Amino acid sequence: MKILCVGLVAGLAAVSGFGQATVGTAGVGAARQVLVLRAARMLDVAAGTVVSPGEVVVAGERIVSVGAGGARPAGARVIDLGDVTLMPGLIDAHVHLFLHPGAEDLQTVQESIPERTLIAADAARRDLMAGFTAERDMGTEGAQSADSAVRNAIDSGLIVGPRMRVSGNAVDITGGHEDAIGYNPEQRVLSNATYADSAADLVRVIREQVKLGADFIKVYETGKDTLVDGEFHAPYQYTEAELATAVAETARVGRVVAVHCTGEPGAGYAVSAGVSSIDHAYQLSEATMRTMREKQIYAVPTFAIAEYFAAHAATPVKAEYERGLLALHVAEFKKQMAAGVPFAVGSDVGPFPHGTQAREMELMVEYGMKPAEALRADLLNGAKLLGWGGQIGELKAGYYADVVAVPGNPLVDIGVLRKVEFVMKGGEVVRQGGGGRE
Repeated sequence: MKILCVGLVAGLAAVSGFGQATVGTAGVGAARQVLVLRAARMLDVAAGTVVSPGEVVVAGERIVSVGAGGARPAGARVIDLGDVTLMPGLIDAHVHLFLHPGAEDLQTVQESIPERTLIAADAARRDLMAGFTAERDMGTEGAQSADSAVRNAIDSGLIVGPRMRVSGNAVDITGGHEDAIGYNPEQRVLSNATYADSAADLVRVIREQVKLGADFIKVYETGKDTLVDGEFHAPYQYTEAELATAVAETARVGRVVAVHCTGEPGAGYAVSAGVSSIDHAYQLSEATMRTMREKQIYAVPTFAIAEYFAAHAATPVKAEYERGLLALHVAEFKKQMAAGVPFAVGSDVGPFPHGTQAREMELMVEYGMKPAEALRADLLNGAKLLGWGGQIGELKAGYYADVVAVPGNPLVDIGVLRKVEFVMKGGEVVRQGGGGRE
């Protein structure tokens, strides 16, 4: 059986386009090879500076030391990456592995869960190759707990992908944001989320999701949004008391609640209840922004998906509407920055192609955030939001060896994040472009 399992892993590696060396050592504790990564530059995330030269010493899955000039263990393998900047692996706090470009409502109806799980495995691979070594999957959109299977397959080394935090199916009210509205009711088209219409329902659903492997719980708090004559409306779905019950239940088992939430009053209810993040955050009141700053509740703007929807709208009227929503979002983002709201970076990738989501940080910079702030939001805040604070998000001794290399200087041109040339996750090189010398 062991021989068959090894052959399966090797076969999957070949199909995925990776040599056996990429995947073959996953989960094998025997090899603790020491690697020295050398480059022209290295990013200090916390300080917001780039130092030269850059050097990271890795043993097994952890970083041993950082900085040129230190002693190297005998027999260490040196990888000289040349004129690039070493930096921590990127983090996407809002992804959908089970979605792809196309009609979202139809793909969740027409594609089986086994088919969607295979699609999700490929999406995870694409994201990792683009430099995203940790992600938070924000709902399977009707694929139930299949994201737990993908996470577990990655963790065991069966497939390649980022470190994952998964929520399983998101939670929604009957007739809510993700319900199957507009279909022939006789066809009984299922919701893309799990129904919970009361505090008691929320507790029951949360317990079921945790049983099935959820790392956190995603709740739809607003929708469907409308923008009419410049006025934005986002009906709330759960009261503050209901959300507080959900937060208390997840806390009981060491988990958190994240909400899809675009505006008030739902955002105010959610932060008062103590959720971990407000994802999308199109509109926040002054009181909500103040509470988010005080409680360190992250806003996750998701600009990349808004840009994509505006550029790929079905009609000119729809395109104009999407551009109006994006303009509102940008204006509110500037207010949120001025108010000191903490941010994490999430792209909502899935409805647009996986592996392209570094565009999110470009947009955050384009809309007023300094590159160093965007990188701290992604790496420092993202690590905390995913529950890996002090383990990923920086190049520091004792941290997981999640390292990427980009050309140029990301503090000068944030766009280099879309040109990742080298990816290491947990001490294993999973991508090495041209230029690396040993």
